[in-house]
Amino acid sequence: MRALPRWVDIALLPLLNVVLAFLVGGLIVLAVGQNPLQAVGIMLYGAFGYGSGFGYTLYYTTDFIFAGLAVSLAFHAGLFNIGPEGQAYIAGLGVILMGLALNGMHWALVFPLMIVAGALFGAGWAFIPGYLQAKRGSHIVITTILFNFIAASLMSFLITRVLKPAGVNSDESAPLEALTRVPQLRSFIELFKNSPVNITFFLAIAALFLVYWLIWRTKFGFAVRALGHNPSAATYAGISNQKMIMIVMALSGALAAMVAVNNVGGVQGRLILNFVNGAGFVGIAVAFMGRGHPVGVGLSALLFGVLYQGGQELAFQMPGITREMIVTLQALVILFTGAMGDMLRTPLAQLFARLRPAGDK
Repeated sequence: MRALPRWVDIALLPLLNVVLAFLVGGLIVLAVGQNPLQAVGIMLYGAFGYGSGFGYTLYYTTDFIFAGLAVSLAFHAGLFNIGPEGQAYIAGLGVILMGLALNGMHWALVFPLMIVAGALFGAGWAFIPGYLQAKRGSHIVITTILFNFIAASLMSFLITRVLKPAGVNSDESAPLEALTRVPQLRSFIELFKNSPVNITFFLAIAALFLVYWLIWRTKFGFAVRALGHNPSAATYAGISNQKMIMIVMALSGALAAMVAVNNVGGVQGRLILNFVNGAGFVGIAVAFMGRGHPVGVGLSALLFGVLYQGGQELAFQMPGITREMIVTLQALVILFTGAMGDMLRTPLAQLFARLRPAGDK
């Protein structure tokens, strides 16, 4: 059986899986006595219908793009990076240290330096599991999972015992001044009003193009894909698999670190506990739903942004829909696009085989 066309694999198949997930979710909504079509309408209105809601959708999408790209880049090298949550958390330390060191200076100067500092911290944290995999044979899945817990414990200690200013009751660092914080888009576009979306959103869009260029248009990207497809062939071709594993993991951590720039440098303006708030784990679903392609990652990140923001609107506007049911809908999307993502592949392949001209070899 022939492989599916590229556009079907990247766009149509995930779309059909999402539709299937919403159909099953609609049955659940119907079972509790609510109107599924009305629920979908409320979700779409909450995500796109007014300026603040649309801004929140883009804010969530920004985090999910960075986390999804972090997982996708490693996946192309045959590595399953489960650690964007911890990598982004540790990167927050680099972002706030740079921000506080230059506190009071204009954001146009501080913003690039926060990107560099966060990337270095995130890359350094991801490099360790990469080194353990390359040099010691430790499985990347196990080490990245454990490093999430280590990051959470370490950051909890640093925030509550080291960075917390005297006389402050809440567990947080000193704040950045307004001039130093990454500006929110509502400062330039009145539409976004009270939403937290900031110029890091444009950095996320640039990251999608950068990762596409890196993976499919550079010699390094060819080496990454060669490692992912066949490590033995990559070695035969003169590629150092150990070196590539460490570099790819470091780059993945640098991408995940941009979640910290978005939140610590822009939204919160300070370092707080658990600011990543699960975005790193959502990035895993985003990457697999998008088939590791930047276009797919961007679209699936937007979908999860809609689910998060639209779900909050739905819980507010339709009391019969609980927060737990919204989480169930998000889980269904992950289930049908992840664990059951290939369920429709065979029927689609058979359909496209029948549609091809008889003489097409």
